[in-house]
Amino acid sequence: MSSNVYILGGSQTDFSRNWAREGLEVYDMFAEALTDGISDAGIEPAQIEVGHVGNFVADLFAGQGLIGGFFGQVFPELAMLPTSRHEAACASGSMAILGAMRDIEAGHYETACVVGLELMRNVSGKTGAEYLGAATWQGHEALSCDFPWPFMFDLITQEYDRRYGIRDDHLTQIAEINFANAKLNENAQTRGWQFVEGSFTGDETLNPVIEGRVRKLDCGQITDGAACIILASERFARKHAEKLGLKLQDIPRVKGWGHCSAPISLETKLARSRGDDLIFPHAAKTMSDALNRAGFGAADEVDGLETHDCFTVTEYMAIDHSGLTNPGESWKAVEAGRIALDGDFPINASGGLIGLGHPVGATGVRMALDCAKQVSGRAGAYQIPDARNLLTFNMGGSTTTCASLVVGVGT
Repeated sequence: MSSNVYILGGSQTDFSRNWAREGLEVYDMFAEALTDGISDAGIEPAQIEVGHVGNFVADLFAGQGLIGGFFGQVFPELAMLPTSRHEAACASGSMAILGAMRDIEAGHYETACVVGLELMRNVSGKTGAEYLGAATWQGHEALSCDFPWPFMFDLITQEYDRRYGIRDDHLTQIAEINFANAKLNENAQTRGWQFVEGSFTGDETLNPVIEGRVRKLDCGQITDGAACIILASERFARKHAEKLGLKLQDIPRVKGWGHCSAPISLETKLARSRGDDLIFPHAAKTMSDALNRAGFGAADEVDGLETHDCFTVTEYMAIDHSGLTNPGESWKAVEAGRIALDGDFPINASGGLIGLGHPVGATGVRMALDCAKQVSGRAGAYQIPDARNLLTFNMGGSTTTCASLVVGVGT
């Protein structure tokens, strides 16, 4: 890391809300996240020096572009703020964070605000699936299905099965863990959902097939929501800590980062990795780069992972690609209870995309915020005991863009 970047605070909207039904729009979501994030960080709006927005397809869902203009619309003090918007499908939020970090590391600005958001529940499920399909290679893949992403991630399940074998019960166990964690999260979309005996099985009524081996409870949620974090340089963070009566090492910071992209076609990615130990070597490199930059040699040297479980197989992939198990042996960590909230390596304590929800442009920002809460002991009922360092893994498309952060406190 060329210089330290600190997370002063942030906010997340309630992911169970349907903003269109409330008569609200994407601007209202942005305004709430920004206002609450600034308040949580304990700064004044005028202290923000640059703004970054993570968003995938507000142009389609809401007919709205140029979202950076919302900063000055919310606070007159920010009317001349330099802003930019970042798009990398479901990794848009992480790209906004990396852009903000580069601004601070370069010394251009001492503070940055990152807002990630998506309004997605204002259209039908079929229309929403079509809009989200923009992150596939249009006209070249997912042509024979109604729901592009369940179809695509079923292909990943099939690839796992060919290479190593994969059991459906291990995937449904991942879903069960994440839904259980979400019940502890006051902002989770599914916190009030009820399940009955047989829900997490192959029961066609309780857990119907969507595409191939992908069932309803394997899927992340279509969600409205926004998240915000306030980033700062070391100099600013030190003064801020003194004002609050804290030590600098008590303020969460981004200790390491990773970022890799790959060809947009899933088949191209799978073909390139045939003969390799891992299905997505670039995803593994993304996480190992973040860990190495943070001074860690392996995933199990940190205290857990917030990962991109757009489907259960995506989390299954993150387990072995992080190095927590050998390739193809993610099931061992699932069976041993390692990834549960009371395990030695909790994954998605927040509930993840499956339990908490997945407003696409917000997810990378929300992950960083949750990690900052965990390492500062502010995660509430889903707190990981004694968490000091956590890893994120956020991806867009069929792992086309991958990003990872290590967020921690202390040296």
